[in-house]
Amino acid sequence: MSRWRWLLADQLGPHFLDDDAQRVLLVENRSLFAHRPVHRQKAHLILSALRHRAVELGDRARLVRADTFRAALTGLGEPVEVVHPPSRAALAFARTVDGLTVLPPRGFVTDRADFAAWADRRRGQLRMADFYRYARDRHAMLRDLPAPARRPRHRTPAEVPPPPPVVEDDIDAQVRRDLDRWQDEGIRFVGRDAPRRYPATHAEAHARLTHFLAHRLPGYADTDGVLSDDDPLLAHSVLSSSFNLGLLDPEPAIRAAEHAGRAGAAPPAAVHRFVRGLLGWREFLWQLYWYFEPRYRGAGWLGATRPLPEWFDRLDADAVEARCLADVLAGVRDTGWAHQTARLTVLGNYGLQRGWRPTELADWFRRSFVDGTDWVMNATVIGMSQYADLARIDTHPWAFDGAHLDRIGAPCGGCRYVPKETLGDDACPYTGGFEAFLHRNRERLAADPRLAAELAGRTDPQRRDAVLAQEDKRGDEAP
Repeated sequence: MSRWRWLLADQLGPHFLDDDAQRVLLVENRSLFAHRPVHRQKAHLILSALRHRAVELGDRARLVRADTFRAALTGLGEPVEVVHPPSRAALAFARTVDGLTVLPPRGFVTDRADFAAWADRRRGQLRMADFYRYARDRHAMLRDLPAPARRPRHRTPAEVPPPPPVVEDDIDAQVRRDLDRWQDEGIRFVGRDAPRRYPATHAEAHARLTHFLAHRLPGYADTDGVLSDDDPLLAHSVLSSSFNLGLLDPEPAIRAAEHAGRAGAAPPAAVHRFVRGLLGWREFLWQLYWYFEPRYRGAGWLGATRPLPEWFDRLDADAVEARCLADVLAGVRDTGWAHQTARLTVLGNYGLQRGWRPTELADWFRRSFVDGTDWVMNATVIGMSQYADLARIDTHPWAFDGAHLDRIGAPCGGCRYVPKETLGDDACPYTGGFEAFLHRNRERLAADPRLAAELAGRTDPQRRDAVLAQEDKRGDEAP
């Protein structure tokens, strides 16, 4: 008889099992939700996905509700194996459990040894673009698809139909009752409860992927770097939580996008952008998490030391008057999701300007987003967004003023602040905050061409002192 396969909450797709007779252990650990408040919809999605998988597997599965993973594994009384866990803490725990065998990672295309060999050969910083070229060649992907032509930025995205709806069932109803009871017993959540809007099964996720490839992929490249309050989804697939729960395997999804490109159903630019997200960024972030030493999280090149303010931590969008930040924060509160441009240029940008602690911001993203995981947020937030890693994975800080946000489609119309104003009652907090950020980090940012040019035009000491005083007074209050 085969060993028990312990499936973690991010390993719920069919590619994490080897055959149709394998015995499966699933564990609900309530204590994971008791340490720090997570988004209510994220907690619902995780529990729903675990319980749906148990029902799908029938008698092959044992769903255990335990206070600790160790108690669940010990109570089984038989040898168990688990696919490589998603975090250093989980892997360290797995190695302390007698009789638990750790298998190689699944759900990624590039082998860790291959990445390490590639990274060891690099001189200087590691760059996603370089890795993406290596991975495409290594796995023979997109070879017959021409490089995307340069497209006009910020084109108006075409009308696209909404994705297939998620229909809740009795499992979701029970999950909601359990979470209500947990809240009554003292477990805190952030965000608002709502009908489940993200896939909890492989079938739901595959239906969303199929719809995206047919209807939204053709316009996907047109939404690159765009903000919009008319359509927060734009042409995004919103499949990140499905990939991060292991409901979808990235390699078949990449091959399906390739096929769409070859068939002429989607332009090369759209196919390349989608594949770059999976084979490029997603793989790159996973590999970096394991390649770099754990002290990567402690880097703080810009000296950001301020704690996350309470209004931001609890997703209090109603306290914010800056419309772009209020809209994105309300979206996170109501859905547990925002697309990457909003995460970087609105949320992360504001934290960078204010000097919030990168590790706290990374933890906030992990807890507040349905797709939040340690290995994603570690490099994306600490490295890319907050530039706190000595530029090991990106070439510039993601710092922008209100005028830039206005250009890429932020909902500045009707906002009480004026995007181009730096000083005064109408000054946009992003514009004043951007200039204050430049002055505070003048020496550290001198090597960045874009920001060095911005600094070169800001030499008036009286204006500098006025901007710094204004933004110090604004502090960490909701803008």
